[in-house]
Amino acid sequence: MLPIHHIYPKLATPARVVITTHQKPDPDAMGSSLALSQVLKALGHQVTVISPTNWAAFLDWMPGTEEVLNYEITRDKSARIIAEANWIFCLDFNTLIRTKHLAPVVEAATATKVLIDHHQQPAVESFDFGISDISKSSTCEMIYDFILEAQLETYLNVDVAACLYAGLIGDTGSFRFPAASVSVHKMAARLKETGLNHTVIHENLYDNFMENRLRFIGHVLTNRMEVFYEYNTALIYVPKNDLLRYDIKTGDTEGLVNYPLSIGGIKMAAICIDRDEERKWSFRSKGNVDVNTFARRFFEGGGHFNAAGGRSSASLEETLKTFRQVVKENASEFQLI
Repeated sequence: MLPIHHIYPKLATPARVVITTHQKPDPDAMGSSLALSQVLKALGHQVTVISPTNWAAFLDWMPGTEEVLNYEITRDKSARIIAEANWIFCLDFNTLIRTKHLAPVVEAATATKVLIDHHQQPAVESFDFGISDISKSSTCEMIYDFILEAQLETYLNVDVAACLYAGLIGDTGSFRFPAASVSVHKMAARLKETGLNHTVIHENLYDNFMENRLRFIGHVLTNRMEVFYEYNTALIYVPKNDLLRYDIKTGDTEGLVNYPLSIGGIKMAAICIDRDEERKWSFRSKGNVDVNTFARRFFEGGGHFNAAGGRSSASLEETLKTFRQVVKENASEFQLI
């Protein structure tokens, strides 16, 4: 994978471009994709953003979402566009497997593939050019850097800024995580200079749900949370019937894993959601508790040091049993005691 600055001169030549990201895109994934799309379109490129799956309704306000293709319902069209692309930008994931069923299509494409990502251990052999920087708060911060370094700041308008700001606050927890560096705050200030209304963006992301989600959260915290004080760990699990009972949609469980971290002494929080084809894990931690390694070792996942995801093909009961067991047996290694 060659350094990304090698592509800057090539951006002047209009091309067919596809931008994709990980399945179930969050504000950072969707925001970075749409921001880059707008800039490249302004340069004269023919750009299509393709999401591997659907996305949360609270992202629909972002400029350009109405043109994003959901691969799961546009497979033939999306596959054709990818096959004809000259460039494929891969944002906010470190390995093609994170794009679910889209992975083999992207892998088979003859287009030049460019990675822009901030997760650990990228599969660099899958990409021609790119940058992977775990010190960055978000992929949106990296797209902002891309815009500046490629001397494209003239295209940094209020719509681009809105998409970038959404990903920035999403991945920094509204600037409370350690990744909210000096450069992040400088970036936020520059985005504000475009005329950005940051209050509206925060409301769109966090005050835009249905009543059933709030009642679902109350039910889960009351009935589906286990706290292991001896291991400074908390677990939330969500059976499939809870999702059906409360009519939970994509994005409605976003942020739920963070609730147990508000309990004094809790260093790691985990949530396991019973999906149709697998059990989906998310892990969050404080301080020197490495959930990236934890997720990689035990739940086929990975991500960041303090935020990671995973999966399991086992039943909900079996994967929960595994979690309780590995926490007990490895508590000292992960500094949970």
